[in-house]
Amino acid sequence: MFVDKAVISVAAGNGGNGSISFHREKYVPAGGPNGGDGGRGGNIVLLADDHMSTLMDFRYKRKYTAANGMDGSGRLRTGKDGEDLVLKVPRGTIIRDKETNAVIKDMSDENAFILAKGGRGGWGNKRFATATRQAPRFAKNGAPGQRRDVVLELKLLADVGLVGFPNVGKSSLLSVVSKAHPKIANYHFTTLFPNLGVVYVEEGTSFIMADIPGIIEGASEGAGLGHDFLRHIERCRLIIHVVDVSGSEGRDPIKDFEAVNEELSQYSETLSARPQLVAANKSDIAGDRVLLDRFRTYVEDKGYRFFEISAATHAGVGALTRAAAEELKKLPPIRVYEPEYIEPEIVLETAEELSIEMQDNVYYIEGPWMERLLDRVNLSETESLHYFDRVLRASGLFDRLEEMGIREGDTVVIYNWEFEYKK
Repeated sequence: MFVDKAVISVAAGNGGNGSISFHREKYVPAGGPNGGDGGRGGNIVLLADDHMSTLMDFRYKRKYTAANGMDGSGRLRTGKDGEDLVLKVPRGTIIRDKETNAVIKDMSDENAFILAKGGRGGWGNKRFATATRQAPRFAKNGAPGQRRDVVLELKLLADVGLVGFPNVGKSSLLSVVSKAHPKIANYHFTTLFPNLGVVYVEEGTSFIMADIPGIIEGASEGAGLGHDFLRHIERCRLIIHVVDVSGSEGRDPIKDFEAVNEELSQYSETLSARPQLVAANKSDIAGDRVLLDRFRTYVEDKGYRFFEISAATHAGVGALTRAAAEELKKLPPIRVYEPEYIEPEIVLETAEELSIEMQDNVYYIEGPWMERLLDRVNLSETESLHYFDRVLRASGLFDRLEEMGIREGDTVVIYNWEFEYKK
Protein backbone atom coordinates (compact mmCIF):
# COMPACT_ATOMS: atom_id res chain seq x y z
CA MET A 1 0.00 0.00 0.00
CA PHE A 2 1.30 3.46 -0.90
CA VAL A 3 0.79 6.04 1.84
CA ASP A 4 1.77 9.61 1.03
CA LYS A 5 0.06 11.52 3.84
CA ALA A 6 -0.07 11.03 7.61
CA VAL A 7 -1.00 13.03 10.70
CA ILE A 8 1.09 12.49 13.83
CA SER A 9 1.48 13.96 17.31
CA VAL A 10 4.95 14.43 18.75
CA ALA A 11 6.05 15.26 22.27
CA ALA A 12 9.63 16.05 23.23
CA GLY A 13 10.88 14.85 26.60
CA ASN A 14 10.46 16.87 29.78
CA GLY A 15 13.50 18.22 31.54
CA GLY A 16 14.62 16.42 34.70
CA ASN A 17 14.06 18.01 38.11
CA GLY A 18 16.83 19.66 40.07
CA SER A 19 18.05 17.91 43.20
CA ILE A 20 17.89 19.02 46.84
CA SER A 21 21.00 17.64 48.51
CA PHE A 22 23.68 18.67 51.03
CA HIS A 23 27.31 17.73 51.33
CA ARG A 24 27.68 15.41 54.28
CA GLU A 25 31.17 14.16 54.99
CA LYS A 26 33.08 13.40 58.12
CA TYR A 27 35.29 16.26 59.27
CA VAL A 28 33.58 18.63 56.78
CA PRO A 29 31.12 20.63 58.85
CA ALA A 30 28.47 22.70 57.04
CA GLY A 31 29.35 21.19 53.67
CA GLY A 32 26.61 23.19 51.99
CA PRO A 33 24.19 22.37 49.16
CA ASN A 34 25.37 20.08 46.38
CA GLY A 35 22.18 19.24 44.47
CA GLY A 36 22.77 18.77 40.74
CA ASP A 37 20.68 20.02 37.80
CA GLY A 38 18.20 17.89 35.90
CA GLY A 39 19.01 16.65 32.40
CA ARG A 40 17.54 18.05 29.20
CA GLY A 41 14.55 16.27 27.70
CA GLY A 42 15.05 14.42 24.42
CA ASN A 43 14.22 16.13 21.12
CA ILE A 44 12.02 14.78 18.32
CA VAL A 45 14.37 14.73 15.32
CA LEU A 46 13.44 14.14 11.67
CA LEU A 47 15.87 12.68 9.15
CA ALA A 48 15.39 12.05 5.42
CA ASP A 49 15.96 8.43 4.40
CA ASP A 50 16.50 7.48 0.76
CA HIS A 51 15.56 3.87 1.50
CA MET A 52 11.98 4.84 2.38
CA SER A 53 9.42 5.45 -0.34
CA THR A 54 6.14 5.82 1.59
CA LEU A 55 4.81 7.07 4.91
CA MET A 56 3.49 3.61 5.78
CA ASP A 57 5.41 3.59 9.08
CA PHE A 58 3.18 6.43 10.29
CA ARG A 59 -0.13 4.86 9.25
CA TYR A 60 -0.75 2.93 12.45
CA LYS A 61 1.48 4.62 15.00
CA ARG A 62 0.44 8.25 15.38
CA LYS A 63 2.00 9.37 18.69
CA TYR A 64 5.72 9.72 19.32
CA THR A 65 7.31 10.73 22.62
CA ALA A 66 11.00 11.30 23.36
CA ALA A 67 12.64 10.31 26.65
CA ASN A 68 12.53 12.63 29.66
CA GLY A 69 15.70 13.99 31.21
CA MET A 70 16.84 12.31 34.42
CA ASP A 71 16.62 14.13 37.73
CA GLY A 72 19.77 15.62 39.21
CA SER A 73 21.33 14.07 42.31
CA GLY A 74 23.74 14.87 45.12
CA ARG A 75 27.43 15.66 44.76
CA LEU A 76 26.53 18.09 41.95
CA ARG A 77 25.69 15.27 39.57
CA THR A 78 23.65 16.47 36.61
CA GLY A 79 20.89 14.16 35.41
CA LYS A 80 21.38 12.34 32.13
CA ASP A 81 19.85 14.05 29.10
CA GLY A 82 16.86 12.30 27.57
CA GLU A 83 17.66 10.40 24.38
CA ASP A 84 16.51 12.05 21.18
CA LEU A 85 13.85 10.20 19.21
CA VAL A 86 14.84 10.10 15.53
CA LEU A 87 12.00 9.63 13.03
CA LYS A 88 13.01 8.74 9.48
CA VAL A 89 10.86 9.97 6.61
CA PRO A 90 11.15 9.58 2.83
CA ARG A 91 13.19 12.30 1.15
CA GLY A 92 10.77 14.91 -0.19
CA THR A 93 8.39 14.82 2.77
CA ILE A 94 6.81 18.17 3.62
CA ILE A 95 6.16 18.82 7.31
CA ARG A 96 3.10 21.02 7.88
CA ASP A 97 1.50 22.44 11.00
CA LYS A 98 -1.82 20.65 11.43
CA GLU A 99 -3.72 23.75 12.54
CA THR A 100 -2.47 26.30 9.98
CA ASN A 101 -1.27 23.95 7.20
CA ALA A 102 1.86 26.12 6.93
CA VAL A 103 5.10 24.45 5.82
CA ILE A 104 7.45 23.88 8.74
CA LYS A 105 10.19 22.02 6.86
CA ASP A 106 10.86 20.37 3.53
CA MET A 107 12.85 17.20 4.22
CA SER A 108 14.76 17.24 0.95
CA ASP A 109 18.30 17.77 2.24
CA GLU A 110 20.76 15.78 4.30
CA ASN A 111 20.31 17.76 7.52
CA ALA A 112 18.50 16.50 10.60
CA PHE A 113 15.64 18.73 11.75
CA ILE A 114 14.48 19.21 15.33
CA LEU A 115 10.68 19.14 15.14
CA ALA A 116 10.08 19.41 18.90
CA LYS A 117 12.61 20.60 21.47
CA GLY A 118 13.13 18.85 24.77
CA GLY A 119 12.48 20.77 27.99
CA ARG A 120 15.32 22.34 29.96
CA GLY A 121 16.50 20.61 33.10
CA GLY A 122 15.63 22.24 36.43
CA TRP A 123 18.29 23.73 38.70
CA GLY A 124 19.53 21.91 41.78
CA ASN A 125 19.64 23.68 45.14
CA LYS A 126 23.35 24.49 44.74
CA ARG A 127 22.36 27.11 42.15
CA PHE A 128 20.28 28.99 44.70
CA ALA A 129 22.93 29.34 47.39
CA THR A 130 23.81 32.96 48.26
CA ALA A 131 25.78 34.69 50.97
CA THR A 132 22.60 35.16 53.00
CA ARG A 133 20.94 31.85 52.04
CA GLN A 134 23.62 29.23 52.43
CA ALA A 135 21.35 26.21 52.77
CA PRO A 136 18.48 26.48 50.25
CA ARG A 137 16.06 23.62 50.74
CA PHE A 138 14.41 23.87 47.37
CA ALA A 139 15.18 23.18 43.71
CA LYS A 140 13.39 23.74 40.42
CA ASN A 141 11.46 21.27 38.33
CA GLY A 142 12.37 20.65 34.73
CA ALA A 143 10.49 22.41 31.93
CA PRO A 144 8.01 20.43 29.79
CA GLY A 145 9.04 19.41 26.28
CA GLN A 146 7.48 20.92 23.18
CA ARG A 147 4.38 19.23 21.79
CA ARG A 148 2.84 19.64 18.36
CA ASP A 149 0.55 18.01 15.82
CA VAL A 150 1.88 17.89 12.28
CA VAL A 151 0.91 16.61 8.84
CA LEU A 152 3.49 14.63 6.86
CA GLU A 153 2.96 14.98 3.12
CA LEU A 154 5.16 13.18 0.62
CA LYS A 155 5.92 14.94 -2.65
CA LEU A 156 8.19 12.80 -4.80
CA LEU A 157 11.53 14.22 -5.87
CA ALA A 158 11.57 13.67 -9.63
CA ASP A 159 12.85 15.78 -12.52
CA VAL A 160 10.28 14.50 -15.02
CA GLY A 161 6.68 13.46 -14.42
CA LEU A 162 4.68 11.26 -16.78
CA VAL A 163 1.04 12.30 -16.94
CA GLY A 164 -1.89 11.18 -19.03
CA PHE A 165 -5.11 9.20 -19.01
CA PRO A 166 -5.10 5.65 -17.59
CA ASN A 167 -3.73 2.87 -19.83
CA VAL A 168 -1.90 5.17 -22.26
CA GLY A 169 1.47 3.48 -21.66
CA LYS A 170 3.15 5.59 -18.96
CA SER A 171 4.35 2.57 -17.00
CA SER A 172 5.54 0.86 -20.16
CA LEU A 173 7.55 3.95 -21.10
CA LEU A 174 9.14 4.13 -17.63
CA SER A 175 10.09 0.44 -17.78
CA VAL A 176 11.74 0.97 -21.18
CA VAL A 177 13.84 4.03 -20.30
CA SER A 178 14.85 2.98 -16.75
CA LYS A 179 15.38 -0.09 -14.60
CA ALA A 180 12.08 0.44 -12.81
CA HIS A 181 9.62 -2.46 -12.89
CA PRO A 182 6.13 -1.01 -12.56
CA LYS A 183 3.10 -3.23 -12.96
CA ILE A 184 2.00 -3.30 -16.61
CA ALA A 185 -1.34 -4.62 -17.82
CA ASN A 186 -3.96 -3.80 -20.44
CA TYR A 187 -6.59 -2.27 -18.17
CA HIS A 188 -7.23 1.08 -16.54
CA PHE A 189 -5.63 2.07 -13.24
CA THR A 190 -2.98 -0.63 -13.39
CA THR A 191 -0.71 1.85 -11.60
CA LEU A 192 -2.06 2.53 -8.11
CA PHE A 193 0.93 4.46 -6.77
CA PRO A 194 3.79 6.50 -8.26
CA ASN A 195 6.89 4.72 -9.51
CA LEU A 196 10.35 6.25 -9.79
CA GLY A 197 13.12 5.36 -12.18
CA VAL A 198 16.54 6.77 -13.08
CA VAL A 199 16.92 7.45 -16.80
CA TYR A 200 20.51 7.26 -18.09
CA VAL A 201 20.77 9.16 -21.37
CA GLU A 202 24.53 9.09 -21.83
CA GLU A 203 27.62 9.18 -19.67
CA GLY A 204 27.24 12.00 -17.16
CA THR A 205 23.62 12.69 -18.10
CA SER A 206 20.71 11.20 -16.18
CA PHE A 207 17.47 12.26 -14.53
CA ILE A 208 14.71 10.85 -12.32
CA MET A 209 11.36 10.09 -13.92
CA ALA A 210 8.07 9.50 -12.06
CA ASP A 211 5.12 7.54 -13.42
CA ILE A 212 2.00 9.14 -11.91
CA PRO A 213 -1.27 7.13 -11.73
CA GLY A 214 -3.69 7.95 -14.50
CA ILE A 215 -5.55 11.25 -14.38
CA ILE A 216 -9.20 11.39 -15.40
CA GLU A 217 -11.72 14.19 -15.72
CA GLY A 218 -12.58 15.52 -12.26
CA ALA A 219 -9.23 14.40 -10.76
CA SER A 220 -8.59 17.88 -9.34
CA GLU A 221 -11.84 17.50 -7.36
CA GLY A 222 -11.06 13.99 -6.15
CA ALA A 223 -12.24 11.71 -8.96
CA GLY A 224 -10.22 8.59 -9.64
CA LEU A 225 -6.71 8.39 -8.20
CA GLY A 226 -5.36 11.63 -9.62
CA HIS A 227 -6.36 13.86 -6.70
CA ASP A 228 -4.20 11.84 -4.33
CA PHE A 229 -1.18 11.89 -6.58
CA LEU A 230 -1.27 15.20 -8.43
CA ARG A 231 0.85 16.61 -5.58
CA HIS A 232 3.75 14.45 -6.74
CA ILE A 233 3.99 16.32 -10.05
CA GLU A 234 4.43 19.65 -8.25
CA ARG A 235 8.17 19.14 -7.81
CA CYS A 236 8.75 17.93 -11.38
CA ARG A 237 10.59 20.42 -13.54
CA LEU A 238 9.31 18.93 -16.79
CA ILE A 239 6.16 17.05 -17.74
CA ILE A 240 5.97 14.40 -20.43
CA HIS A 241 2.34 14.20 -21.46
CA VAL A 242 1.67 10.69 -22.79
CA VAL A 243 -1.31 10.32 -25.13
CA ASP A 244 -2.70 7.13 -26.73
CA VAL A 245 -2.95 7.74 -30.47
CA SER A 246 -3.78 4.16 -31.47
CA GLY A 247 -7.52 4.77 -31.50
CA SER A 248 -8.00 1.31 -29.96
CA GLU A 249 -10.43 2.65 -27.36
CA GLY A 250 -12.17 5.04 -29.70
CA ARG A 251 -10.80 8.07 -27.87
CA ASP A 252 -9.89 11.41 -29.42
CA PRO A 253 -6.25 12.25 -28.50
CA ILE A 254 -6.93 15.99 -28.72
CA LYS A 255 -9.80 15.80 -26.22
CA ASP A 256 -7.72 13.59 -23.90
CA PHE A 257 -4.83 16.06 -24.07
CA GLU A 258 -7.09 19.02 -23.29
CA ALA A 259 -8.85 17.17 -20.45
CA VAL A 260 -5.64 16.29 -18.63
CA ASN A 261 -4.26 19.80 -19.01
CA GLU A 262 -7.53 21.19 -17.66
CA GLU A 263 -7.19 19.00 -14.54
CA LEU A 264 -3.60 20.19 -14.06
CA SER A 265 -4.81 23.78 -14.35
CA GLN A 266 -7.65 23.24 -11.89
CA TYR A 267 -5.25 21.70 -9.39
CA SER A 268 -2.54 24.36 -9.73
CA GLU A 269 -1.98 27.18 -12.21
CA THR A 270 1.75 26.86 -11.60
CA LEU A 271 1.59 23.19 -12.50
CA SER A 272 -0.32 23.87 -15.71
CA ALA A 273 2.41 26.31 -16.77
CA ARG A 274 5.15 23.68 -16.34
CA PRO A 275 7.04 22.88 -19.60
CA GLN A 276 5.67 19.84 -21.44
CA LEU A 277 6.84 17.41 -24.07
CA VAL A 278 4.04 15.49 -25.79
CA ALA A 279 4.59 11.77 -26.42
CA ALA A 280 2.14 10.24 -28.89
CA ASN A 281 2.36 6.62 -27.73
CA LYS A 282 1.20 3.40 -29.47
CA SER A 283 1.84 5.04 -32.81
CA ASP A 284 2.92 1.64 -34.21
CA ILE A 285 -0.67 0.42 -34.05
CA ALA A 286 -2.35 3.68 -34.98
CA GLY A 287 -5.24 2.75 -37.26
CA ASP A 288 -5.89 6.27 -38.50
CA ARG A 289 -2.81 8.27 -39.57
CA VAL A 290 -5.04 11.23 -40.33
CA LEU A 291 -6.04 11.38 -36.65
CA LEU A 292 -2.36 11.18 -35.63
CA ASP A 293 -1.31 13.94 -38.05
CA ARG A 294 -4.19 16.13 -36.91
CA PHE A 295 -3.05 15.68 -33.29
CA ARG A 296 0.55 16.52 -34.25
CA THR A 297 -0.57 19.75 -35.92
CA TYR A 298 -2.71 20.69 -32.92
CA VAL A 299 0.09 20.12 -30.43
CA GLU A 300 2.76 21.95 -32.44
CA ASP A 301 0.40 24.91 -33.02
CA LYS A 302 0.11 25.12 -29.20
CA GLY A 303 3.90 25.44 -28.99
CA TYR A 304 4.67 21.98 -27.59
CA ARG A 305 7.37 19.63 -28.91
CA PHE A 306 5.79 16.50 -30.37
CA PHE A 307 7.31 13.00 -30.30
CA GLU A 308 5.83 10.01 -32.06
CA ILE A 309 6.81 6.96 -29.99
CA SER A 310 6.01 3.34 -29.24
CA ALA A 311 6.96 2.09 -25.78
CA ALA A 312 6.30 -1.47 -27.00
CA THR A 313 8.82 -1.34 -29.88
CA HIS A 314 11.03 1.41 -28.33
CA ALA A 315 10.57 3.51 -31.49
CA GLY A 316 11.21 7.21 -30.87
CA VAL A 317 11.93 6.66 -27.17
CA GLY A 318 15.61 7.64 -27.42
CA ALA A 319 14.77 10.96 -29.08
CA LEU A 320 12.24 11.69 -26.34
CA THR A 321 14.67 11.05 -23.46
CA ARG A 322 17.43 13.09 -25.14
CA ALA A 323 15.00 15.97 -25.62
CA ALA A 324 13.98 15.73 -21.97
CA ALA A 325 17.63 15.87 -20.87
CA GLU A 326 18.17 18.96 -23.06
CA GLU A 327 15.14 20.71 -21.57
CA LEU A 328 16.22 19.93 -18.00
CA LYS A 329 19.56 21.67 -18.57
CA LYS A 330 17.63 24.91 -19.13
CA LEU A 331 15.26 24.55 -16.18
CA PRO A 332 15.79 25.52 -12.51
CA PRO A 333 16.46 22.76 -9.95
CA ILE A 334 13.70 20.76 -8.28
CA ARG A 335 11.56 22.98 -6.09
CA VAL A 336 12.30 23.01 -2.39
CA TYR A 337 9.45 24.39 -0.29
CA GLU A 338 10.48 27.27 1.94
CA PRO A 339 9.21 27.30 5.55
CA GLU A 340 5.98 29.27 5.97
CA TYR A 341 5.27 28.47 9.59
CA ILE A 342 5.48 31.34 12.06
CA GLU A 343 5.57 30.61 15.75
CA PRO A 344 2.34 31.86 17.35
CA GLU A 345 2.67 35.24 18.98
CA ILE A 346 3.31 34.99 22.68
CA VAL A 347 0.20 36.21 24.44
CA LEU A 348 1.29 38.69 27.09
CA GLU A 349 -1.92 39.33 28.94
CA THR A 350 -0.56 40.64 32.24
CA ALA A 351 2.20 39.82 34.66
CA GLU A 352 -0.55 38.54 36.96
CA GLU A 353 -0.40 35.27 35.03
CA LEU A 354 3.15 34.71 36.26
CA SER A 355 4.08 32.93 39.46
CA ILE A 356 6.44 35.06 41.58
CA GLU A 357 7.94 33.76 44.81
CA MET A 358 10.30 35.75 47.01
CA GLN A 359 12.82 34.15 49.37
CA ASP A 360 15.68 36.11 50.99
CA ASN A 361 15.37 38.96 48.47
CA VAL A 362 15.55 36.52 45.54
CA TYR A 363 12.52 36.62 43.24
CA TYR A 364 11.64 33.41 41.35
CA ILE A 365 9.45 33.92 38.30
CA GLU A 366 7.71 31.23 36.25
CA GLY A 367 4.82 31.02 33.80
CA PRO A 368 3.86 29.39 30.49
CA TRP A 369 4.37 32.43 28.29
CA MET A 370 7.63 33.26 30.06
CA GLU A 371 8.93 29.82 29.21
CA ARG A 372 7.99 30.22 25.54
CA LEU A 373 9.60 33.66 25.51
CA LEU A 374 12.89 32.27 26.81
CA ASP A 375 12.87 29.64 24.06
CA ARG A 376 12.73 32.39 21.45
CA VAL A 377 15.40 34.78 22.70
CA ASN A 378 19.16 34.58 22.94
CA LEU A 379 20.15 36.37 26.12
CA SER A 380 23.82 36.34 25.15
CA GLU A 381 23.05 38.60 22.19
CA THR A 382 22.55 42.32 22.85
CA GLU A 383 19.59 42.97 20.54
CA SER A 384 17.76 39.91 21.79
CA LEU A 385 18.44 40.94 25.39
CA HIS A 386 16.94 44.40 24.76
CA TYR A 387 13.87 42.77 23.20
CA PHE A 388 13.53 40.54 26.27
CA ASP A 389 13.70 43.58 28.54
CA ARG A 390 11.05 45.45 26.51
CA VAL A 391 8.65 42.49 26.61
CA LEU A 392 8.99 42.16 30.38
CA ARG A 393 8.36 45.86 30.92
CA ALA A 394 5.35 45.85 28.57
CA SER A 395 3.84 42.91 30.44
CA GLY A 396 3.83 44.87 33.70
CA LEU A 397 6.24 42.47 35.39
CA PHE A 398 8.54 45.18 36.69
CA ASP A 399 5.60 47.11 38.16
CA ARG A 400 4.45 43.99 39.98
CA LEU A 401 7.95 43.34 41.33
CA GLU A 402 8.18 46.88 42.64
CA GLU A 403 4.81 46.48 44.33
CA MET A 404 6.26 43.44 46.06
CA GLY A 405 9.15 45.56 47.33
CA ILE A 406 11.99 44.63 45.01
CA ARG A 407 15.03 46.88 45.23
CA GLU A 408 17.86 47.57 42.82
CA GLY A 409 20.50 44.91 43.19
CA ASP A 410 18.07 42.18 44.29
CA THR A 411 18.35 38.88 42.42
CA VAL A 412 15.73 37.78 39.89
CA VAL A 413 15.64 34.16 38.74
CA ILE A 414 13.61 33.23 35.63
CA TYR A 415 13.95 29.50 35.11
CA ASN A 416 17.67 28.96 34.39
CA TRP A 417 18.48 32.68 34.10
CA GLU A 418 19.63 34.77 37.03
CA PHE A 419 20.31 38.52 37.00
CA GLU A 420 20.30 41.61 39.20
CA TYR A 421 17.27 43.87 39.12
CA LYS A 422 17.90 47.36 37.75
CA LYS A 423 15.29 50.06 37.24
